[in-house]
Amino acid sequence: MTIRTIIVDDEKLAIQGLMLRLQKFPDVEIIDTCNNGREAIRKIKTEKPDLVFLDIQMPGFDGFSVVKGVMEIEPPLIVFVTAYQEHAVRAFEANAVNYLMKPVDEDKLADTLERVRLRLSEKHAAEEAEKLKIVLAEVAPDAMEAMPEEAEVTARYEKLINIKDRGQIFRVDVDSIEYVEAAGDYMCIYTGDNSYILRETMKDLERRLDPRAFQRVHRSTIVNLDKVRQVKPHTNGECFLVLESNAQLKVSRSYRDVVARFVH
Repeated sequence: MTIRTIIVDDEKLAIQGLMLRLQKFPDVEIIDTCNNGREAIRKIKTEKPDLVFLDIQMPGFDGFSVVKGVMEIEPPLIVFVTAYQEHAVRAFEANAVNYLMKPVDEDKLADTLERVRLRLSEKHAAEEAEKLKIVLAEVAPDAMEAMPEEAEVTARYEKLINIKDRGQIFRVDVDSIEYVEAAGDYMCIYTGDNSYILRETMKDLERRLDPRAFQRVHRSTIVNLDKVRQVKPHTNGECFLVLESNAQLKVSRSYRDVVARFVH
């Protein structure tokens, strides 16, 4: 699979540097470069790339304006590139795959491209499944009627999550996860025996987890409801969930009704 890529930056040296680093990845094809936001919007709409490396700070249309400008089409995957740490939160709020600090670190670039490949493979798998459903509806409508909805829902969510942590890649069984806590730009993932650090936003991780099991119980906490063993009432309408590992998580009032629908 070739990743058709556009690089957007108002500094030519920055474009050249990133192009040089991307040469190490044979599946990345740079189809164009842009020096400003307006040009980027035109090229993205015309070329329909898979991936855009997008500088945040540019005169006129900045990187966030470019994202807004392509929302009317199916937007490509976005990796923001910035010299300023404070843009990180807004980058993830704009649903970026990742953000890279200048000068771009080669290991972080490789990690980012792994995320891109995963996202693209998920997208292609969903597209192929949809094509198959259309064909089945035409040639075997009875089979479509018999297809269990439960299987369709389950197939959308991941069973294993690859986590690069402490210089290693861990394949974590999703069912083993007890809870997840946000810590700045990172997610702390806790299983019964271990904890892992994943560089990903809460919003992105939620999309990968089956909501029938994983629910937000606090602004910065997701819990696996299958691991809940006790619900302990607390003051002011709050409560605590006691998990299999005896960890206790506070459920804020705003999420109490959500948990009540799943925990009986």
